Amino acid sequence: MINGHGGNIYKLAQDLKCSPSEIIDMSSNVNPLGPPAGLIEFLRKNINLIDLLPEVDAGSAVHAFAAYHNVNPDLVIPGNGTTQLIYNIPLGLNTKKALIIGPTYADYADACEMHKTKYDFFYCFPGNMFDPDIKALKLKIKDYDTIFICNPNNPTGRIIPPQTLKELFCSNPDAYFILDESYLPFVENAGQYTMINCSLPNLIVLNSMSKIFRVPGLRIGFMTGSKPVIKKLSRYAMPWSVNSLAQAAVVWLMENNQDIQEFIQNTRTFLQLEREKLEKDFYQNDSIRFFQSCTSFMLAELSPGHHNAEILCNILAKNKILIRNCSNFKGLSDRFIRISLKDGQINRLLRQKLLEIF
Repeated sequence: MINGHGGNIYKLAQDLKCSPSEIIDMSSNVNPLGPPAGLIEFLRKNINLIDLLPEVDAGSAVHAFAAYHNVNPDLVIPGNGTTQLIYNIPLGLNTKKALIIGPTYADYADACEMHKTKYDFFYCFPGNMFDPDIKALKLKIKDYDTIFICNPNNPTGRIIPPQTLKELFCSNPDAYFILDESYLPFVENAGQYTMINCSLPNLIVLNSMSKIFRVPGLRIGFMTGSKPVIKKLSRYAMPWSVNSLAQAAVVWLMENNQDIQEFIQNTRTFLQLEREKLEKDFYQNDSIRFFQSCTSFMLAELSPGHHNAEILCNILAKNKILIRNCSNFKGLSDRFIRISLKDGQINRLLRQKLLEIF
């Protein structure tokens, strides 16, 4: 799906007759502190790489990623962002019927639609803080051969504990589980949550470089899984799918391990403080309710009788602030918005604007 995503600063800039650089984009879920220091300069120095074809299989980037995550490089598939990999999954697995834990990222469903694959949603609800009813889910997934789970989830910012996930995977060994960990690096103690080193044969893990390192324009993501699964999916991997600069960036990021770990931890600390400020300012506000999140964005519900998502987004847009209208997420209504945190000054400006409105 091309339309319906966040980050459409170009359309807003066109409507306001201003430059895209003037738009404060709080709709796109990228690191407010990134890219890491040194990466841009590294890319500038290596701009001549665009003169050459990239490695056809992104081999150097794959090996760097595998070493960083302590996985077998033979069990890694690179892609032009995780979204490209998602679109190959229903085809590669020959999925007959998929289940999507929602509300969530739209492209899981769109990938199924592209390949004429049947799919259903298992919805999580605000009354349970958008955490899934695991008992009901275990019963539901018995009828499906492929299950999509975003963890932490976009747009809710909620995370399922790894032991719960493992029990879910083991209870349904004949089904494939697609676990999208694109936002996991934002989570405190992420190493305790990741399933990338889990050896279950029915698990596929997606990992994005775009979000945590703030390089969405480079388009780079990875998929890991068991040998039989990777063999199936590799048949649909495209040659030269990852450009030269993206491959070089991955190698640089993964090899600067110590600096990158410090950068990630600083990001987590900053986001925790900013989430707390937002929660505190609106804790007793009856007009807008923020849901606790463990990542770089927060979902909010607007109370009936007040502005709906479209009106609120339009008001903020006139102030050149772009947030995410979540009404097109299946399982949400026109009462939901998502805010991606930025630097302290911008976050403070947003809180002030919201307090003026509500």
